[in-house]
This record gives sequence, C-alpha cells and structure tokens, in this order.
Amino acid sequence: MSATSVLNPPQREAIRYLDGPLLVLAGAGSGKTRVITEKIVYLIESCGFSPDNIAAITFTNKAAREMQERVSKRLVGKPSRGLTISTFHALGVRILREEAGVLGYKPSFSILDATDCFGIVSELAGSADKLAIRKLQSLISNWKSALVSPDLARKKARNESEILAANAFASYSATLQAYQAVDFDDLIALPVALFENHPAVRDKWQNRLRYLLIDEYQDTNASQYQLLRLLAGARAAFTAVGDDDQAIYGWRGADIANLRGLPRDYPNLKLIKLEQNYRSTVRILKAANALISHNEKLFDKKLWSELGHGDPITVHVCQDKEKEAESVVMKLQAHRFQHQGAFRDYAILYRGNFQARAVEKFLRQQRVPYLLSGGQSFFEKAEIKDITSYLRLLANQDDDPAFLRAIGTPRRGVGSSTLQALGSYAGERRISLFAAACEQGFVPRVQARQLAPLLEFCAFIERLKARAGCKPAGQVITALLTAIAYEAWLYDQDDARTAQIKWGNVQEFCDWLSRKGDEDRKTLLDLAQTIALINRLDEQDADIDAVRLSTLHAAKGLEFKHVFLIGIEEGVLPHRDAETENRTEEERRLMYVGITRAQRSLHLSYAEKRQQGREVVPCQASRFIAEMGSDDLRFSGGRSETAPDRMANAERFSALKAMLNKGK
Repeated sequence: MSATSVLNPPQREAIRYLDGPLLVLAGAGSGKTRVITEKIVYLIESCGFSPDNIAAITFTNKAAREMQERVSKRLVGKPSRGLTISTFHALGVRILREEAGVLGYKPSFSILDATDCFGIVSELAGSADKLAIRKLQSLISNWKSALVSPDLARKKARNESEILAANAFASYSATLQAYQAVDFDDLIALPVALFENHPAVRDKWQNRLRYLLIDEYQDTNASQYQLLRLLAGARAAFTAVGDDDQAIYGWRGADIANLRGLPRDYPNLKLIKLEQNYRSTVRILKAANALISHNEKLFDKKLWSELGHGDPITVHVCQDKEKEAESVVMKLQAHRFQHQGAFRDYAILYRGNFQARAVEKFLRQQRVPYLLSGGQSFFEKAEIKDITSYLRLLANQDDDPAFLRAIGTPRRGVGSSTLQALGSYAGERRISLFAAACEQGFVPRVQARQLAPLLEFCAFIERLKARAGCKPAGQVITALLTAIAYEAWLYDQDDARTAQIKWGNVQEFCDWLSRKGDEDRKTLLDLAQTIALINRLDEQDADIDAVRLSTLHAAKGLEFKHVFLIGIEEGVLPHRDAETENRTEEERRLMYVGITRAQRSLHLSYAEKRQQGREVVPCQASRFIAEMGSDDLRFSGGRSETAPDRMANAERFSALKAMLNKGK
C-alpha cells in the first residue's frame, strides 16, 4: 500500500497539485508536515524533479530536522542528495556565501549574534543605557525586516530622535560592512537586495530552486515574503502551507497580511483546506472553533475529528497564584496516577515566563521532574559566550566572530575605526581578521598607537595557544581569566549582584572544563576544538520523562496528551496592552494555539486575585473562557463550583482510593 493511499482527499490533492501556486490552509494537527514531506517525495519519485531543484523552507532548525528525517525515511535507497530543507536564515547564508563577491563580501564573512551587535550599537551610540540600546537595536531590526534602508529611515524621520536613530542605523550598517560581518536580519535582507539589483544572479537561483515549499507561511515578515517572491519568479511554482488562526508572532515582525495578499499577488492561486484534525478530541476542537470564530476570518475553516468526544474541559477557579500553582501540580499528579501516564505526557502552558516561578516551586516540592522551554541555555549566556570566544579563537584563528567578541571583551584599546580599517583590508585580501592584523600590508592603514594594542592581542592569543596545547586545561583557563581581568570587568559593567551571578557561571564553566580535561586527558586546545558542540547538549532533552513548562509562543508546533493552561485572566491573556495596541485578535489566536496543543484532556485555571507590586488586586476570568462556549466546560473552585463537579471529584477520589487499596 502506498503512503498516499492512507491520506485524506484534501491531503492527496495538495500533494499532487502542480498547475500553479498553491496555498494549503492547514489547521492545527491536520498533518501539514506530512503533506510537505509527501509532496517532496512525490516531486522526486513521480514528477521527475531533481532533489537539488527543490527547497523546503521552515522557521526553526527543529522543524527542518524533523522534515529531513521524514523525507530520508521515505527516500531510502533513492537519490536525495542536493535537496534543500532549511530555515529562512540558513538558506540566506547559503545564497550569501556563494554570491558574497557580488555584494563586496568575502565568502567567509562573519555572522554576529544579538550580543555582538549590542556592543557595536552601544559604542556607536556612545551610551551605556542598556534599555535605550536594546530599543535602538530592536528598531534597526524592524527596519531591516521591513526592507527599510538607512536613507529611507532618514527620509521618514519625523523628529530629532528618529533622525538620530536613522543616523545610528546608517553607521551600524557601514560598520558591519567594514567588519565583513552581517547580523541575522541581513541574512534575509541582503539576498533580497542581491536579487533585486542583480537579475542574472536572481535568474540563476530561480533556475536552481524550481519548486518551493514554505512551512508556517503566516509567520513570514516583509523581507521573507519578498525573498520568496523573488525566488519563485514568474513561474510561481510553490506550495505555501499556513494557518491564519495560528498567526501569533506579530510582535516580532510577522505579518498576517502576507497570507491575505497571496490571492492578490497570485490571481491563479489554488486554495486547499486541511480541516480534519488528527490530534485532539471533538470537545477540544469544538471549544477551539467557538473561540476563534470571534476573530475576523481571512479564510473560513472549521476543524473536525474522528477521535471521539473526549473528556469535558475543566476550568478551576483559584484563590491566588500560589493556590493555582499548588492546585495544578496536585491535579496533574492525581491525573497521572489515575491514568498511569508518563510525566512527558503533560504540559503546563502560560502567557508569560513570570507565571512559571510559582509552578516550579511546587513541582520541586513534590519532586516532579520538569523541563523549562523557552528559557536561556547555559551556553547561550553572554558571559559564557565571552569565554568561549577565546576558546574558539584558540581552535581556529580564522573565526572572525570569535575574534571580534574576544578583542572587545574586555576592551583592549582597539576601537571601531581600527576594526573598520582591519575589516576593509581583510575583505580586500579575502583573509581572516586575525591574519590581516599580522600582515605588513595592513601597517600603513592605521596609526602606530592603533596598531600596537591590536598586535599585542594577537601575540597574547598565540602565547595562550602554545600553553593550551601542552598544559593542563584548568591551569590555562585560570591564567586566561587572570590575564584579561574578566572578574573585575564584570563588576565594572554591572551591579554587584548581577556581576556575582555572572562570575559564578564563569567559574562553573571553567570548573567543568578543568574536570573534563582531567577526566578525558585532554588539553584546553583539544577541548576548544569541540567547543561548538557544547551548546547542543541542551537539545538532547526530547526523551526525558518530565513535565514540560512552556510559554504559549514556545509551545507552537508541539502537542501533548494533557495540557494545563494557567493564568487565563483579563490582563494576562489577553495581555493588558492588547486592546490599546489593537492586538486582541492575536491574543485570541494565542489562546487557540494553547487549546489545540491538547490531544486528550484540557485543563484551564485562573486566580481570583493576584499580587501586583505591593498590592493585591482582584482578577476577572478571561473573556476567552466564555467565548469557548459553556457546553463542554466544567467549573470548579471559587464561588462557581457546582454540585455535579463536586460529585465528579468525589468519584475520582473514590477511584483513586480503590486503586491504592488494590496495591496493598
């Protein structure tokens, strides 16, 4: 039996349609990933497409990996070499590496992360105000995502502060160019500029990538949409998969108008709806459909399921957030015991990270294992990345991002003008920044006072590398921290408490490196050569039997047998700023995403009062609860508990008691 024979009719139609541009409106749990992977297989096996002419574009590395694994399983023993399955940013890197010369970059240009860019913006602005710098950084990012150039930003400026911001944007762009570096926004914006200004290059890529499949289309921003349009060209051979009901990233530039604009930009667009849900019970979907019906609809769609009616949705009213957290943990434990489930079957979801603290406390008290999604990895902390930049440079002196970070953390008297001159020279010579600093040809480019600290830094790295190749790892890392006076620098940068925490993290990291060196009999240089793999450690948590704690945003794309949605109150969900910022519909979609994560059971809760600062304020149930309809909701707690609910609780308790007695 072929794989397509078990697909439903709309899925089969979506896979086989090749007569023009296609929009697949895929509801939550409707098998969109399967449709994309099966279409890739269909294009290769049945339509004669070469794998290197196909590109599937996702938003996350996790989604790309999952899709790659599925396709590989389906194409066992068949040619798949050259197939592109990647994120938007990874595709952007590929295009830019190949076409770097056209834009005046060397192929080995650096990609700077947000922390690296923060330092550049801070220096250009001449300010130590972190909040102001982050706002400016966010504004520059929004400009780039909207394809606004520094010149256009200047023209649009309405007051002095906007003019200053536009000037900072221009200086920032020039600095990155001089450093032979790009930021994450450039990975999309630069390929767009490349294709718009160089038709021959655009034609080359259109002929190379002859069929495009785009996942989560509703999450594209202006620059991503334009990149796709330029890649698709007049041929418009693409399948876009999206769901307007799950557009929840407007705050980071995603524009649902891109979905609305598809029928306008492609008049012959074919629309296929995937409405059969393979994830959730009828009751859960009925509540989700009722909720989302209160939004203005781009496309009419209604999810349905053959997985049975399922349990009623519970709504528990709690006295305060502490009682809510305690109640959720106790109910989760009782439910797990009753159904003999695993911890990994459960998720506790919330609007903001602050809501996790109380829940974490009770989970720890009850010794319930849990994983926190959306939190910062230890290896992503700024202070750890500072130290690893030195280690990366020891392992590879051609690592330009590591060079830029290390030379500026702490500062060594090497200013931005020196680095700009170095970047320009390295670009001309097509060599790394480290190599360029050591060439005689660079000497006339800067003054002697500028050159001296640069050469001293390079000499320091060479000396450290020599020691790192033969001395114990712990001894060398201690010498490094002492030489750069990193602890003192932290206390100069931050308040005492923050600096203490950061220094503690650095010490923990260095202790780990020292132990690793002793246990594995490896030098610091040996360890440095594998340092890039370290930050992958936190990705290995998929098989851990633990309750998942996650924001609603971070939970998108995931599913769990049992879901607890907490803090469903006015001011939390929808967020208090939603009405004034005209984002109520996006908040409703966020609630919809939370509901549709649940496969078998859904449990909502909210508090009657919450602590805000020093005062206790009364809370109201979110309007979204009433919008779900009352037929399938069962309330308990607070003033709203009904007799049937108390009876149901008593029945559950009796069942638990019987199970316990049985085990004696």
